[in-house]
Amino acid sequence: MADQERRELPPAGIPMVRVIAMPADTNVNGDIFGGWLMSQMDLAAGNLAARASQGRCVTVSADAMSFIRPVKVGDEVSVYCDLLSTGRTSMKISVEAWRRARVGEEEYRVTKAIFTFVAIDAEGKPRPVNEPGVY
Repeated sequence: MADQERRELPPAGIPMVRVIAMPADTNVNGDIFGGWLMSQMDLAAGNLAARASQGRCVTVSADAMSFIRPVKVGDEVSVYCDLLSTGRTSMKISVEAWRRARVGEEEYRVTKAIFTFVAIDAEGKPRPVNEPGVY
């Protein structure tokens, strides 16, 4: 089977975040820091969590994070999110980051994880997801 046939495609829909990886975000080998990539994923998932819960949310965990490929300076990074489940105060969100080289159209998944968020009220206390929060 050829590489083209086995290559995965990015999730359908619009990314929650799209950003260009810059030189300030690299390690000594010229690859983008995993922490930078994780922060982009957290921003994207936080955006979805705030929309889904209609208010403030906090990250409580990031599980099963797998770094699959490196991200290079100049790569376009797109972060896709999918709300997997909601509890009374929490949400589990699947997050995938994909890269596209500055020149070219092929995209590759570079990392994925499951983020958990808790909806909070104005005092920072957990609140039900289905009750709008105060910004």
